[in-house]
Amino acid sequence: MTVRRCIPWPDARLRNAAADVSAITDDIRAIWVDMIDTMEAMPGVGLAAPQIGVMLRLAVVDASEKRGQVVRMANPEVVHASVQLRDHDEASPNLPGVSATISRPRAVLVRFLNAQGQVEERDFVGLWATSVQHQIDHLAGRMYFDHLSKTKRDMLIRKARKRA
Repeated sequence: MTVRRCIPWPDARLRNAAADVSAITDDIRAIWVDMIDTMEAMPGVGLAAPQIGVMLRLAVVDASEKRGQVVRMANPEVVHASVQLRDHDEASPNLPGVSATISRPRAVLVRFLNAQGQVEERDFVGLWATSVQHQIDHLAGRMYFDHLSKTKRDMLIRKARKRA
């Protein structure tokens, strides 16, 4: 089990887009294992590779109640999003101690390379959809608080700095 350190905000890597993954290799699978170990240790329902300083478009998500249903994704992209929104309190281990309620589409259809290296499209709903969208944001160099107004975002970041 390898739990990796989540890089702290405002590390520049958290603001840069990650590189596409060209193939699913043993190295990629090993990164996914570390990501799953790190996600479980937080505990969290998802993790993107840039959060641990790996600048590749890799994400893991497990929003199941009993755990053990992790989805490994390379190059995930939202193909379709529902019009209906869902509010959820989001946070990040990269900026610990703070959270914010974010509205995102309640359901999304996502295309990604799976662990076998095949293109897969999968529907995600509820917390699964929220987590997948949160991870895709990380892969594009965005944080959950980027969905807030400038005033709310600045307040959240100030609060996090005071807690540090």
